Amino acid sequence: MELAHSLLLNEEAYNQLGEFQKAEFIFEWLQFLEKLLPVTSRADIRENQKKLVEQLTSLLNNSPGPPTRRLLAKNLAVLYSTGDTFSVYQTIDKCNELIRSKDDSPSYLPTKLAAVVCLGYLYKKLGRILGNSFTDTVGNVLKAMKNAESQGRYEIMLSLQNILNGLGAAAVPCHRDIYKAARSCLTDRSMAVRCAAAKCLLELQNEAIFMWSTDLDSVVTLCFKSFEGSNYDVRLAVSKLLGTILARALTSKQITASTKHNFRRVSLEDVMELLGTGFLRGSCGFLRASGDMLKGTSSVSRDVRVGVTQAYVVFVSTLGAQWLERNFSAFLSHILDLVSQSHPKAVQSAMEAIGCRRCVSFILRATVGGLLGEKAQIAAAKEICQAIWKLKKVVDAAISDGNLETKINTTDVTASQHVLVCALQELGSLIHGLGTTAAPLLQDSSTGVLEAVISVIVHPSISVRLTAAWCLRCIAVALPSHVSLLLDRCIERLSALKSCPEAVTGYSFAVAALLGAAKHCPLGIPHGKGKVIMTVAEDLLCSASQNSRISLQRMQAGWLLIAALMTLGPAVVQHHLPRILLLWKCIFPSSPKDLETEKTRGDAFTWQVTLEGRAGALCAIKSFVSHCAGLLTDEVVQRLLPPLPSAVDLLTQLSSIYKSYGNSLKTPSTVYRQKLYELLAVLPPKAYEGDFSAILKELVTDLTVTDSQIDASAFLLPSLCHENDLLLLGPLLQETDHRFIEEQLLLGNSIAGGSLEYDPYSIYEKFAKGDSVPKPLPPALSVISAAGRLFGVMFSHITESHRLQVLEQLLNSIKQTKGSRQQIVQLHVVSAFSTSLKHLANCKGSLGSEEVRRSALMLVMGALESNNPLLRCAAAECLARLAQVVSDSAFTVGLAQVSFDKLKSARDVVSRTGHSLALGCLYRYLGGISSTQHLNACVGILYTLSQDSTSPDVQAWALHSLSLIVDLAGPLYHVHVEPTLSLVLMLLLSVPPAYAEVHQSLGRCLNALITTLGPELQGSSTAVSALRTSCLLGCAVMQDNPDCLVQAQAISCLQQLHMFAPRHVNLSNLVGCLCMNLCSSYLLLRRAVVACLRQLVQREAAEVSEYAVALVKESKEDFTPDVNIREIGLEGALLGLLDKELDPRLCQDIKETLTHMLTSMAVEKLSFWLKLCKDVLAASADFNTVASIDTTQEEETAKGDDVSVLTSDSDDRFHPFQNPRWSTRVFAAECVCKIISQCENAGSAHFDITLAQERKQRDSRDDFLVLHLADLVRMAFMAATDHSDQLRLSGLQMLQIIVRKFAAVPEPEFPGHVILEQYQANVGAALRPAFAPETPPDVTAKACQVCSAWIASGVVSDLNDLRRVHQLLVSSLLKVQAGKEAQNEQYNESTSTMEVLAVLKAWAEVYIVAIEKQKNQCDTHKHSLKIVNSSEESYRDVTFSASGLLDLVQADLGTLSKLWLAALQDFALLTLPPEYASQLPAEGGTFYTAETIENARPHYYSSWALILYATALWLTSTGFIVVDPDEGVTNLSRPVTPTTMCQDSSTRPLVKSPEDVNTDRFHLILGISVEFLCSPGSDAAMENIIACLHALQALFDVPWPRSKIGGDQELGVELLNVLHRLILTRESPDIQLAALEVVRLILFAAQEHVKEKRRSAEVDDGAAEKETLPEFGEGKDTGGLVPGKSLVFATLELCVCILVRQLPQLNPKLTCSPAVPPGKHLLLSEDGSRLVAAALVILSDVPAICSPEGSVSVLPTILYLIIGVLKETAVKLRDGQLPLTVAASLQALKGLLSSPMARAEKSQNAWTDLLRSALVTVLDCWDQVDGLLQELDEVSLLTAITVFVMSTSPEVTTVECLQKRCIEKFKTTLDSKDPLVQCKCYQLLHSIFQHPNKTVSYPYIHSLAPSIVGKLQETEKAKPENAAELQVIQEGIKVVTALTAAAEEQHRAHLVACFLPILISFLLDENALVSATISAKNLHEFALQTLMQIGPQYSSVFKKLMASSPTMKARLESAIKGNQESIKVKTTKHAKNPGKSSSIQLKTNFL
Repeated sequence: MELAHSLLLNEEAYNQLGEFQKAEFIFEWLQFLEKLLPVTSRADIRENQKKLVEQLTSLLNNSPGPPTRRLLAKNLAVLYSTGDTFSVYQTIDKCNELIRSKDDSPSYLPTKLAAVVCLGYLYKKLGRILGNSFTDTVGNVLKAMKNAESQGRYEIMLSLQNILNGLGAAAVPCHRDIYKAARSCLTDRSMAVRCAAAKCLLELQNEAIFMWSTDLDSVVTLCFKSFEGSNYDVRLAVSKLLGTILARALTSKQITASTKHNFRRVSLEDVMELLGTGFLRGSCGFLRASGDMLKGTSSVSRDVRVGVTQAYVVFVSTLGAQWLERNFSAFLSHILDLVSQSHPKAVQSAMEAIGCRRCVSFILRATVGGLLGEKAQIAAAKEICQAIWKLKKVVDAAISDGNLETKINTTDVTASQHVLVCALQELGSLIHGLGTTAAPLLQDSSTGVLEAVISVIVHPSISVRLTAAWCLRCIAVALPSHVSLLLDRCIERLSALKSCPEAVTGYSFAVAALLGAAKHCPLGIPHGKGKVIMTVAEDLLCSASQNSRISLQRMQAGWLLIAALMTLGPAVVQHHLPRILLLWKCIFPSSPKDLETEKTRGDAFTWQVTLEGRAGALCAIKSFVSHCAGLLTDEVVQRLLPPLPSAVDLLTQLSSIYKSYGNSLKTPSTVYRQKLYELLAVLPPKAYEGDFSAILKELVTDLTVTDSQIDASAFLLPSLCHENDLLLLGPLLQETDHRFIEEQLLLGNSIAGGSLEYDPYSIYEKFAKGDSVPKPLPPALSVISAAGRLFGVMFSHITESHRLQVLEQLLNSIKQTKGSRQQIVQLHVVSAFSTSLKHLANCKGSLGSEEVRRSALMLVMGALESNNPLLRCAAAECLARLAQVVSDSAFTVGLAQVSFDKLKSARDVVSRTGHSLALGCLYRYLGGISSTQHLNACVGILYTLSQDSTSPDVQAWALHSLSLIVDLAGPLYHVHVEPTLSLVLMLLLSVPPAYAEVHQSLGRCLNALITTLGPELQGSSTAVSALRTSCLLGCAVMQDNPDCLVQAQAISCLQQLHMFAPRHVNLSNLVGCLCMNLCSSYLLLRRAVVACLRQLVQREAAEVSEYAVALVKESKEDFTPDVNIREIGLEGALLGLLDKELDPRLCQDIKETLTHMLTSMAVEKLSFWLKLCKDVLAASADFNTVASIDTTQEEETAKGDDVSVLTSDSDDRFHPFQNPRWSTRVFAAECVCKIISQCENAGSAHFDITLAQERKQRDSRDDFLVLHLADLVRMAFMAATDHSDQLRLSGLQMLQIIVRKFAAVPEPEFPGHVILEQYQANVGAALRPAFAPETPPDVTAKACQVCSAWIASGVVSDLNDLRRVHQLLVSSLLKVQAGKEAQNEQYNESTSTMEVLAVLKAWAEVYIVAIEKQKNQCDTHKHSLKIVNSSEESYRDVTFSASGLLDLVQADLGTLSKLWLAALQDFALLTLPPEYASQLPAEGGTFYTAETIENARPHYYSSWALILYATALWLTSTGFIVVDPDEGVTNLSRPVTPTTMCQDSSTRPLVKSPEDVNTDRFHLILGISVEFLCSPGSDAAMENIIACLHALQALFDVPWPRSKIGGDQELGVELLNVLHRLILTRESPDIQLAALEVVRLILFAAQEHVKEKRRSAEVDDGAAEKETLPEFGEGKDTGGLVPGKSLVFATLELCVCILVRQLPQLNPKLTCSPAVPPGKHLLLSEDGSRLVAAALVILSDVPAICSPEGSVSVLPTILYLIIGVLKETAVKLRDGQLPLTVAASLQALKGLLSSPMARAEKSQNAWTDLLRSALVTVLDCWDQVDGLLQELDEVSLLTAITVFVMSTSPEVTTVECLQKRCIEKFKTTLDSKDPLVQCKCYQLLHSIFQHPNKTVSYPYIHSLAPSIVGKLQETEKAKPENAAELQVIQEGIKVVTALTAAAEEQHRAHLVACFLPILISFLLDENALVSATISAKNLHEFALQTLMQIGPQYSSVFKKLMASSPTMKARLESAIKGNQESIKVKTTKHAKNPGKSSSIQLKTNFL
């Protein structure tokens, strides 16, 4: 194929190929040429033009296929338009010549067609350049059309369209001729020709004025004729033509002079009348003829009506939304008039009426629902309301008129019914779509929407009553706040008007509909409503027999209410179950005898009432089974069963009853049957085993009844066919935008579709689609589908012999009927049998013996050759299921063989299509029927069939079947891939485009082949690349196909290719193609486009976005989709599409695509994305309308010409999004939140304004979120204050995120302030409306979260500003205090739980933050006292805000604490396991009611943690001391509902002591925490765990609770075990640190407890001997610790867990293993270090709670761990700092060594031994490996030694060998080269030398003092170079000074005599002082200072020395003199020096 890539055709390569490869080669070359020509230079083209033209024209004679001829024509046209045009006339002549040719043979046809196509494209591209030649050409083409066949006519029409397009106004001379030709084609036999003619006429009307002026009437008639017998594509094309022409006629201004005199202006009325005529009278007769011609009985054919309906929609869409707004009332009255009594013909039968109503509803939905924005929709709803009021008046007048002319009146009333139904349906759908944005509409009393709807609930017509009820349901779903009010109102009217039949049914429908709506309202309805409804229903049922006039209605209403009540779910129903079961039992006769007596009594009317009532009861129980499965216990099932046998008995008697009482019982008995079947199908079959045979008999009768004339295949079969197979049956069964009306055409003429009045019980059921009215079928059909379903269930449960009997019976009944009746029976039987096979396959049952199989096979085979394609399709599926159930390979092979034989011999289309599909279906259920020869045979046969060009149907079915086999045969198919691909390509290149179904099947084959090849397509071998090229070629052919569904296939094939071989798919072409089809009128094409985009943007979002914009900029003229990509990019276009689309699946895909684009690009294109979201959110604000008004006025003055066009343009410039729907705005708000989180991951500059501004200055292209803060706040504000509740929730969520993320960003221009502070007014304003009384609780709850986040964020420091938001929380708190009396009656009780808990949680958060701030303040306050008070101002400010915040809460703290405790108590009750349910308080808790317990749970779960923490803090702050005097029995709750904790009040003391109250509270908090921490679910939020741990910390922060836990060892151990498990399961360092803090406090509590016991024991036994004191602490006398009982053991376990996790080397088991290299040091993370440090602190405290013996048991472990940590982490850090872990381990060591246990008698010896061993371990650290010495930090180890020396009793360290080694270490360290180490060493020796015990200090002094003095003497020569060295000398001087002080009297003089000369040698004289270095100066000062101190102390020695050495004396005196001069300078320096040394002291404070 590569050889095809050249400018000229490579003829050499071409001639070597076979016939079929030539076609492929040519197509590939033409494709390449198409891309090459536009980018080739003109000179090159001219050079090769002659040769190229020759090659191209010669191809005309090679009979090119359809795609090839189109490409060929395009290339010729491009060649002439870029090259020279002089030879174009020759080409045109040649084409004309070919067309004139007399050769009519089929082989010459492609050449003629190619010539026709070429002409079209040449004229289209070159247009007027071609001068006058066009008249001849057009004449020639039209002449050729006279005897052309359908392909010819099709191509000629399309060519004429192209010619007209190219010539524009120049073609006027030919207009009439073309018009005449196109007229005849518009009613052509072939549908494709009709479509082409419609396109041609659409092009013609652009210039041919007569079409929409003088000839308008005839054009319209012609279109109506064209609709007759049309298919979906024709209806789309012709309705587009008709709608456009009428719109043009209405808006046209310019009329040529010639036509002026006989032309009248067309008004809207005229247009509407023209369309109305088609709708009502179809295409027969002249349009303006009188009605006499229509007196015949023929009704309007449905396809005309559906076509006209679509034309209405096109007409309005063409004129646009603004036009519709202006003319809505006229339009509405006309549309509604179509179904009014003024046209009795349209509504003469129920079926006709239903069809017409559907069409009218569709017109209104598509225009009002699809075009108008929310404001205009509200206006439209008002108009519709007016219409309802008008009709209501007519009805009222008619009813009140009395009985004089009853006849006329009833017709009047029925006349209005259809209009009302349409109006109410549209009103319902409108409000449903508007959601809560419709609130203003309902509040507008002048419109009276609710009044209008409720007023027609009592209309005489049942369909109006039902639709009014449905409309109420829509209102309720849209505005949940109205559900309760409407229910109350309807129940009240129902009770009041019990004796009016219309009112009883009407209001019961309404109540049922509202109950159905309740489950769509998340906030629910009050629980008590169930009780009220149950009472009303019982009352109706009991009073039914009192008054025969309304007994029927009461009966129906009562059961309807009960059935609807079931939808509220088990929580409501369980309270009423006994009463319902009683009613159920009473409605049926209790024994067969009673049934017999019933039959003898009664008349038609009583039977009608009885049957209605029983059908209702069956319905109610079915509703119960399906909605309350949770209540179906065995006991309840047993109570449901008794009436069933009697119900079945009645079923068997129905036919005889029906015979006795005549026709009036027909419908009731059918309904009864249907309801009984439906109930039985959902009950377990075991329940009615005894009645199997009776029921089956009835089922068989129902399925084979011969008087049914209705072909119900379209209802019964689609669900039984596989969805992919339905594609074969044409667009009617596929999803399209017009499905709602097109459905009618599927069904036979006798039925128009379902309607609500056929089954009132469907009003409360859940609908398939959100806003469409339920459409139950007529009972005659429903009973058959119910019978089929039940048959399916029962067949799998009956015995084999019974099965055989039933199947034979069914076969016989099929044989006995003939013709169409036979087909109907067959259809029912196959659908029932197919259902039973489905059940058998699901329960893995077997079918039975050979006979049963044979009968089953006969049944299916008969249907496989039926004339009805749907039945064939279902039968093929059934056959495959049969094979699946039998699952015997011999049987399966037999089935396939039957089909093979049939296909070989049969010639008729029916059997060939049926059996070819059967082969494919067999594969579907049995995988590759493994044998390969079987596969080869299948493929061979299907190859042959798919090339049968005589029958496109056979081709389509065979190819479809082939695609199934390719898909399912898996790897077995690889051998066939190449030939199949060649076949598919050959057919794609040769099958005429008119056979779209063949092309669609080809597309499915190609798709399956690509999937089979899969990732292999990436390969580079020649074979693979050939396959890949073929696949791409196939996709290219399909992309060019005129059929939209084929294009959709092409897109999904390319999508597959892009997944497997992304490099080989040309992305820019693909994206271009996608953008072009983004707004296609075909739903499936749009779906394919968006699905493909979704996949592309996951990998290459940025590229896709760029290609889309680039494409639009390049192609100005071709690109005219409805989306404005040029300005708002592909993202904006998709958002716009999301706003218009109604298909839920498509919307979901668009959202996902946008989300992928956002995640990958939002940060780079931040401004763009934020602007998009802002435009969508701002479009709802009011300024948009103002803008459009202004521009209109300006433009009118400027141009005044065509206002409507200009205004829409100007609006686009202002606003890319016109009034987006609320759901789109919600999505935009969610996008903003996602953008913020994307920025958070992208870097800190997005949240740091200084950094962002700097980087923005550096590179202006950079963009940061913080720079858009104003926009973010504005968007959040707009969303939070919208009418739509959903949007308000999203807006508040956004606001919360903004506050959380930006709270800490400082404002650079005003230091001390934050950037958010300037927006506090916006935040306040956004929150205020959420606290208004009418706001729904979920919005208020969300707003509470935002309030607490705002207050807690600390953005606002000024209390007065904070008060605004604080006030909102205070007002909510007042509402909470008001308690249950003030509860909202509109929603379920659980919503008030939600609101209360949200308020309490918000207060808790504020309180927690206030306390934390106060804590931090105290810390900073202490700290700031140390620092000089320079920042007094700012400090004062901070204190004020923190204490102020606490003051704000303090005022309400009394109330809050009670409420918090009450909420916690509720929560504790709710977390009890289910087995304690009986102990829960009967009336519920403080904030929840017993009935709504399940709904309340989640609200408690989301808020308990913070409330717990706040309560713990409050109890801590009061120290558990406060007990309210009035807290008597009420315990912890409010007076509203005194909850007693599972105890009877009589058994409790009346008033609790403070101790008891405190204990209760303590256990409440501890219990909740432990219960939660025991097993926090894997989804438990981090914040909950942390809050819980903080609460425990707070609890143990005060003495009283510590005493409780200290005294109760088991409790402590339990708590430690829980914390241990938490540490094991949660990796988060925050959680682990918090847990360790709790452990520390528990240990502290235990210490306090042990101390207290020891103290009290000492006090008690003061006189006794010390020995007799009992041992306190763990380990008692033996030292044993019991795991599980021991607090010490639990603590150690937990600490080891932490330490070993951070430092695995500590684990002795691991150390030996090779996994851990010995001696390698790990640097821990900061968190790790903190954890280790915390664990060490705990470890050092452990011995304090042990007895002396116990302490000996644990000491080795503790020492091992502490020294282990020291060893592992003592690494030198650069700055000489100690690592945190080392500092902690030294601190712990010190704590441990100074433990009193080391000196206690019983443990002293053991401790001494152990401590010596520990010291040896430390000393050994040095000697491990020489190589590693440099890593170890000598200082840390020396410090450890010093700690041993200083903190233990002398006998530990004075052992000679140990002492020697210690001194040795000091010696080596003193000689260290590192001044820091030396310095530290001096400091440590300083402390050892001062040890009070001489035996300890003297050896060190003797060994080390001489070398120190020696070192100082050396310093005389080498002065210090830097600060570090200086510090060493200073420390040395300090040590010697200390030595002098410690020396004994006789040696002291000697020491001083040595020391003074050294000091004096450091002094400088005045001259040297000036030039000396800083270090030398500092040394001089330090020495002088020391001399000043020492001199006076040892004055005698001093004087002696001075006298003996005059040089020293002189030096000293000059130094002192110099010192006095610079005294000021020095004082400041002295102030600094101690600072330095103190900082060192801080670091070593562990000594």
